[in-house]
Amino acid sequence: MDKVSLRGIDVYAHHGVHPAERELGQRFVIDVDLWVDCAIAARTDSLTAALDYTEVHRRICAVTAENSFHLIEALAGRLCRALLEGFPVDRVRVRVKKPNPPIPSFLGTAAVTFERDQAWLEDERGRQK
Repeated sequence: MDKVSLRGIDVYAHHGVHPAERELGQRFVIDVDLWVDCAIAARTDSLTAALDYTEVHRRICAVTAENSFHLIEALAGRLCRALLEGFPVDRVRVRVKKPNPPIPSFLGTAAVTFERDQAWLEDERGRQK
């Protein structure tokens, strides 16, 4: 299986546990890997046969900016679901990074990484019934 990756998707959004984070917003940086069969795209050199990563980028930005979660784990889960439902991919890896989280004396980045596949999506759909 082939893999398409997007690194450094920078989105300003309103996620966080603290009220100020949700009110004022902050930067989130997202990296994704998408496992998809690229054989036809490689052979034909045609965008119609490829995973359109411009559309992937748009979906990630929309899901991130249009929702508000307390936890970056919830955001990562929602992104996995949106990518698996919206694109012909077998598996995704989503990393959500929160630069400069509100932790005293911490100047780094907090991050979570989720890896999900179509079987996980089917399980999730079954739980909702």
